[in-house]
Amino acid sequence: MNAVIEIEVQNETHQSQHRMRFAAVPRIGEGIRLREPDGIWASYDVLDVWYQKAEYGDIWMPFLHVRLTPGEGEGLSDPCDGEDSAHDLAAEPRFASLAGEAEPFKI
Repeated sequence: MNAVIEIEVQNETHQSQHRMRFAAVPRIGEGIRLREPDGIWASYDVLDVWYQKAEYGDIWMPFLHVRLTPGEGEGLSDPCDGEDSAHDLAAEPRFASLAGEAEPFKI
């Protein structure tokens, strides 16, 4: 049987707190993937892990303190703003065009 652990994740980057379910408690220094507010996945570094006694029973709840991995958010603004010229297809007028290609055979 696979156990799922509910962990409170405190996000330093967005100043937010969310309860999430994990199969294992991440360790300090490990990276995890979390969804950004805009829906895009990003890498986060685990800065701190601690446990606090729950309000019920003799149970200790894990807490994580995370921050966006350095360099992860740099290319998230707009992929067509010229920062990544290797993937800029504006100068490719025939990209994804059949101009000059042989027409498929029709039966």
